[in-house]
Amino acid sequence: MSPSLAILIIGGYFLALIIISFLTGKDDSNQAFFLGKKESPWFVVAFGMIGASLSGVTFISVPGWVATSQFSYMQMVLGYLAGYLVVGGVLMPLYYRLNLTSIYGYLEGRFGVASYKTGAFYFLLSRVIGASFRLYLVAMAMHIAVFESFGLPFWVAVLVAIALIWVYTFRSGIKTIIWTDTLQTASMLLAVVVTIWVIKDSFDWTVGELVTNVRGSEYAQWFYWDDWNDNKHFVKQFFGGMFITIGMTGLDQDMMQKNLSCKNIKEAQKNMFWFSIVLVAANVLFLSLGALLYMYANSIGGLEGITGDKLYPTLALDGSLGPVAGALFIVGLVAAAYSSADSALTALTTSFCVDFLNMNKSPRDNDKKVRKLVHVGFSGLLFIVILIFERINNDSVIAELFRVAGYTYGPLLGLYAYGLFTKRGVMDKWVPFICFISPLLSFGLNEFAPIWFDGYKIGFELLLYNGFITFCGLFASSFYRSTSS
Repeated sequence: MSPSLAILIIGGYFLALIIISFLTGKDDSNQAFFLGKKESPWFVVAFGMIGASLSGVTFISVPGWVATSQFSYMQMVLGYLAGYLVVGGVLMPLYYRLNLTSIYGYLEGRFGVASYKTGAFYFLLSRVIGASFRLYLVAMAMHIAVFESFGLPFWVAVLVAIALIWVYTFRSGIKTIIWTDTLQTASMLLAVVVTIWVIKDSFDWTVGELVTNVRGSEYAQWFYWDDWNDNKHFVKQFFGGMFITIGMTGLDQDMMQKNLSCKNIKEAQKNMFWFSIVLVAANVLFLSLGALLYMYANSIGGLEGITGDKLYPTLALDGSLGPVAGALFIVGLVAAAYSSADSALTALTTSFCVDFLNMNKSPRDNDKKVRKLVHVGFSGLLFIVILIFERINNDSVIAELFRVAGYTYGPLLGLYAYGLFTKRGVMDKWVPFICFISPLLSFGLNEFAPIWFDGYKIGFELLLYNGFITFCGLFASSFYRSTSS
C-alpha cells in the first residue's frame, strides 16, 4: 500500500472522530469530562467497551499468538466471563452506592489516605504501561505504512499517534469517548470479518468449509489439561483470566469510568452482561483469523520468519490480502488501538485530577485549565514510555501486557479483596510498603517456582498470587494495629 493512500485513509478516519468529538464535546466541563454527566446509554457503552477491551493488542497480538498458543487463549476468555460476574455483581454496586468519580475513593473510606493514594498510584502505573503497549502497536503499523518510506524515525509515528488522541479527547473526555468507541468497535470488527472473507475466497471455500478447516487445523486446540506445569493448563488460564478481568476491568478507573457514566446501576449491569457475552464471540473471531492468516501465509510462501505481531500487518500492508482488506486493516488497527488508548488517557487525567489534585473535594476556578495541562502531561509521558518499550520489546505484546498486569494490578486486587471480604482495619501508613514489597516477592516466586515446586511454571495466574501476598501483608498489619490502638 502506498504511503499517500495510507495517509488518506488515516486522515479520513480521524476526520470522522473529530466530527463526533465536535458534536458531543460542546460541554467541556469537568463533570462531562469525568463521568459524561451520567447520561450515557447503556447499549452504546456496551458496544464501545468491546473495542476498548479488545484493543490493538487483541487486533494484532491474538491472531499472531495462535502459532505458539493455539486457541488456548479461549480458556482465559472463559475466565473473563466469571470475572465480569464479580465486577457486575460486587464492585459496580459498591461504586454506585458510594457515588464515586474515582473508584479509588473507596479505599480512603475503608482504610485511609495512604491506602487511597497507593491504589490510585498503582492504577496510574498500570494504565501508563498498558496504554503504551497498545499505542506501540498502532505506531509500529503507522511507521510501516507511512513514515518508514519517507525515512522518518519511529518516534515521529509515536508523536502523531498520541497527538491525534489529544485532538479529539481534550474537551469532553469520557462524554466524547463513549461515542467514538462505537465507531472504533464497528471499524475493528468490520476489518476482521472482511479479512476472513478474503482468505475464504482465496481458498475457494464455502462458509461451512471455512469453519471445518479452522476447527481441523493444528491451531484450533482450546483446552489443555495434561501438564500442570504448562502455562497453558486450563486451571491457570481460567483463573488467570478471571482475576485479570477483576483487576484490569473492575479495579481499573479506565473501564469503570465508562460504566459509571451510565444513568444508574441497573443500566450499568445490563451493559456489563451483554458486553461480556459479545466479547466471547469476538475473541473466537480473532483466533479464527489468526489460524487463517497462518494457513494463508503457508500457502503463498515467502514469509518464513514473519510471525507473531508482524504477521497480520505484513500480509495486509504488502498487498497480499488485496486493497480492500489492506485499507480496512489500517482503519481497524487505528480504531482498535485508539478505542482503548483514548479512554486510558482520559482515565489517567481523571484519576490524577480527582485522586491527587482533589478536584472533586475542593474545586477551584482554574480546575478546567489544570485538567487540560494534566491531559497534555500524560500525553508526553505516554510518548516517553512507548519509546522505551520499543527499545526493549522482544515478545508478543499481549503476553507482555498480561505479564506486567500480574505485577501492577496485584496490589489493587489484594486491597479490594481485603476491604470487601474482611471487616478488619489495617495500619494505613504501612500500606504503601506492603504494596511495594508484594510485587517484588511475586517476582521472586515467579523466578524460583520451577525450582521450588518441581518444574511448576507460573503463568497469568501470577496476578492471583500477587494479590494474595498483598492480602496477607494487610492482614498481618491489622494485628499490629490492634495491639497499638
